Amino acid sequence: MSTYRDFTHRGSARATVLRTVGTRERRSHLTAPRVPTVGIDIGGTKVMAGVVDADGNILERLRTETPDKSKSPKVVEDTIVELVLDLSDRHDVHAVGIGAAGWVDADRNRILFAPHLSWRNEPLRDRLAGRLAVPVLVDNDANAAAWAEWRFGAGRGEDHLVMITLGTGIGGAILEDGQVKRGKFGVAGEFGHMQVVPGGHRCPCGNRGCWEQYSSGNALVREARELAAADSPVAYGIIEHVKGNISDISGPMITELAREGDAMCIELLQDIGQWLGVGIANLAAALDPSCFVIGGGVSAADDLLIAPARDAFRRHLTGRGYRPEARITRAQLGPEAGMVGAADLARLVARRFRRANRRRVERYERYERYAEARRGAKGTL
Repeated sequence: MSTYRDFTHRGSARATVLRTVGTRERRSHLTAPRVPTVGIDIGGTKVMAGVVDADGNILERLRTETPDKSKSPKVVEDTIVELVLDLSDRHDVHAVGIGAAGWVDADRNRILFAPHLSWRNEPLRDRLAGRLAVPVLVDNDANAAAWAEWRFGAGRGEDHLVMITLGTGIGGAILEDGQVKRGKFGVAGEFGHMQVVPGGHRCPCGNRGCWEQYSSGNALVREARELAAADSPVAYGIIEHVKGNISDISGPMITELAREGDAMCIELLQDIGQWLGVGIANLAAALDPSCFVIGGGVSAADDLLIAPARDAFRRHLTGRGYRPEARITRAQLGPEAGMVGAADLARLVARRFRRANRRRVERYERYERYAEARRGAKGTL
């Protein structure tokens, strides 16, 4: 006979629910429960957590530094748990979504590889689900950001959308008919490692000439530092700005100086933008989306970057002049996109978890009625 423990054993039931997450996201999000969920965005330098409502509004956010990558994965897991528990003290949280900067398997459980953290085939979802009292969903951070832009930002109304995130490297995601296209093994959208220059700059992935070596935050900083180290006359402005400490040159600094009119910084952003346009043209030839959304920290340069990207895109687009051109636009949600998207995707799991929990409660109530009837029958004997 079933016991009370059978009906209230949460761990195994939660794991079963998490394994039932479907792929029909477009239909699902329309009927997902309008409950608050937590989104976690894990990057190489920061972990950002926030409570997000069903309309994409951030009710509260927390931020902390990412533990050093030389530490064990458990240290990062502990940080996530602490943030979720802190937020749960003040909000009724129904699910947690994780957007991780790394390759996530097709089941959205394991982090196969994270370049900036010590995660190698780590079952992050199951480990966190075992420590938290709510269901957990894990996805790639670019997938989460693209979902947020499609639901609440620059991609609203688009049926075929490609998002490109320009940060330290280049991430990406594909949405088609309201579904994130993750590929057979879950690692689709790694656009940054398309090889655009045979034998070009060495990439941390092990190859040469990857796109992110020519159009990313790292590429921008590398070019500026090389010019400064060579004591180039065009770099005198930025050398003076950092008082000769070339290692202090950063991407946001270059963008700031470009806005102030520094000729070298403007030219560097134009170069990055042109390479961005070349890569977008290649993606358009392969995927033919209606819209490209450009996000990530480097996109803060706005038209200093986007305008040359649009020009290069038109010059390199296959069949230019004889085909419709995709719209290229900057993301609207800024650095919170990954967090918002992860929380919204988690809301789909919350619905399934709530249904399963309701069925368990109903079964327990039936058992209680049955037990009460048995006790009553014995009392009349």
